[in-house]
Amino acid sequence: MAPSNKFNVGIIGYGLSAKVFQIPFVALTDSLVLHSIVQRSPSPGNSAPEDHPSVKHFTSIEPMLADPDVHVIIISTPPNTHFETARDALRHGKHVLVEKPFVPTSAQAEELAALAAEKKRVLCVYQNRRWDSDFLTVQKLLREGTLGRIVEFETHFDRFRLEKPTTWKGQLSMDQAGGVLYDLGAHLLDQVYVLFGMPSSVSAKFLDQREGRIVTGGSDESQQPDSIAAVLTYADTGLLVHVRISVVSVETKQPRFRIRGTKGSYQKAFLDPQEDQLRGGMTATDAQFGKEDESRYGRLCYVTEDGKIEEKVYPTVEPETYAKIFEGFAKALETGNEDDIPVPASQAAKVLRIIEALRESAKMGRDVAP
Repeated sequence: MAPSNKFNVGIIGYGLSAKVFQIPFVALTDSLVLHSIVQRSPSPGNSAPEDHPSVKHFTSIEPMLADPDVHVIIISTPPNTHFETARDALRHGKHVLVEKPFVPTSAQAEELAALAAEKKRVLCVYQNRRWDSDFLTVQKLLREGTLGRIVEFETHFDRFRLEKPTTWKGQLSMDQAGGVLYDLGAHLLDQVYVLFGMPSSVSAKFLDQREGRIVTGGSDESQQPDSIAAVLTYADTGLLVHVRISVVSVETKQPRFRIRGTKGSYQKAFLDPQEDQLRGGMTATDAQFGKEDESRYGRLCYVTEDGKIEEKVYPTVEPETYAKIFEGFAKALETGNEDDIPVPASQAAKVLRIIEALRESAKMGRDVAP
């Protein structure tokens, strides 16, 4: 146990995620202290030692894991390294927060969850988009029953990106947790899981929209998708969930959510602003952080008491921001209670089961039960 309820944090990796999504929020969390950073090859303009001269620095992982003063490891490296790094950190008695995508397979996720339980350590997955304000707005609508029984749910992550990414997102195969399904699909499917749980079956088409081809998702590079069209079926309620990811979407207002229910429907465009704000240099302490301009609010259609259908602007809820995942993680460190973990590895394993079922469906051309 860390002294005085302070937990020293070591961060492995020094890319965008570490710089923008993790280090600033560690600094904002009372019980977390940035202790050390692993960056294999610092260079001018991209140097953890230059940016953070007051903390300890390593160029390899092993010395950090062996350091008894490090209580928490945040893994911010490409996803094909996550399993081994998280396993080694847990074996060294560290608590672990892993950037998404968590690991390549559900079996690996379950193995890590079991190891964390055995070692009595907190293992959390960084699914920050659970704290997107548009998603929190959707949760509010469903929780309050505003839309009635949901019959159809669409969730989108569409963009106009004709150039293939040169980072791991475009270089790693799906077997290595690379590509659009693990990068963006992990966000959308995690949100669907939070709302509706496990589907009874799934079906998927994988697409290479840049080249105009249907692909299988096989191990060959030519079969890797850049876009996804999937349907998740919930047989007990008749709900269909459509998951869409596109790189060829020429829109000024990219669709985000479209939800139909027996009492109303809700449509929302635009992504949550937090990522763009952080990339643009806004700090999480800024009064405008996470807030959405009114022009981006969604629209609610609803049935009035006299049976008419009316429409109104539906304000996005006040942001809780990505600080919440760190607050929850810190609470779990203090209590040791799995129920306090914001995104438990066991939940991430179930989302990976959905991903694996989608891959099987795209390959075999049939519905698959996750």
